[in-house]
Amino acid sequence: MSPPQVKPQRLTAQLLRTMPMPDPDGGKEQRGRVLVIGGCRRVPGAALLAGTAALRAGAGKLQVATAQDVALPLAVALPEALVFGLPEDAHGEIARGSAALDQALAGGDAVLVGSGMRPSSATAALVQRLIRHVHGTLVIDAGALSPDLRAPAGAPFVLTPHAGEMAKLSGMEKSRVQREPQELALSFARRTRSVLVLKGSTTYIAAPDGRLWIHPGGCHGLGTSGSGDVLAGLIAGLAARGGDALQAALWGVFVHAQAGRALEHAVGSLGFLAREISGPVPGILDRIQRPRASTRARAG
Repeated sequence: MSPPQVKPQRLTAQLLRTMPMPDPDGGKEQRGRVLVIGGCRRVPGAALLAGTAALRAGAGKLQVATAQDVALPLAVALPEALVFGLPEDAHGEIARGSAALDQALAGGDAVLVGSGMRPSSATAALVQRLIRHVHGTLVIDAGALSPDLRAPAGAPFVLTPHAGEMAKLSGMEKSRVQREPQELALSFARRTRSVLVLKGSTTYIAAPDGRLWIHPGGCHGLGTSGSGDVLAGLIAGLAARGGDALQAALWGVFVHAQAGRALEHAVGSLGFLAREISGPVPGILDRIQRPRASTRARAG
């Protein structure tokens, strides 16, 4: 017998107001610490995009662990963060963890891994190390995604594949993922005990308990290199602020799409850059969380 059809809820600002983020007032210690693990010699900017997005989402502190060769230039490009290098292989990819990484994990409220990384045995071993040591929310993106992930009971990961990555994770053709996104998102969320964000022009967010949300409000311009790194960073930043895994994923997807729409109006439907997506985020968060105050400010 096939499982009963789940009716997805539409993701809207009104829905998000029923699950408000923790009050952003207070100092940086109260707004949480994000650790971004990612980047490599060829793609150092992925960690930059994700880290910037985490701060724009309101996280209080940011640490970035990246390949040793690019740690110094990344630190210069991202002066708001504490940046440190990890051992790398001959191709400039992160090869393994370190004692410094374990220390950073101990103080992290949210950890993002995978942006700018390639799938490999070294990456898989690093993810398993994180699973053993992470105390906060773990967001797994891009090269760190794998089909054998399974979150500890009661501590769901956030997984953020696009359709091509979902095809590899599920062992199915990409065309089938595009035909059956709801069923596959729900199945994988249950199997991994995680929140599954299946990205696309229509995005599906599945919870491990069988709930499902749909967001059809993206824009074409968000289909650009680095956009997914920004989304993963937003989710990690919101989780560090105190949102649970599901809450951070829902808010992150909606705010990311709204930022794309803002740039669509300001720049054009195509051609805006991933580095620009984080800019409108603080204002969008204010308008969702304080709609009346925002209206009064515009009127004044």
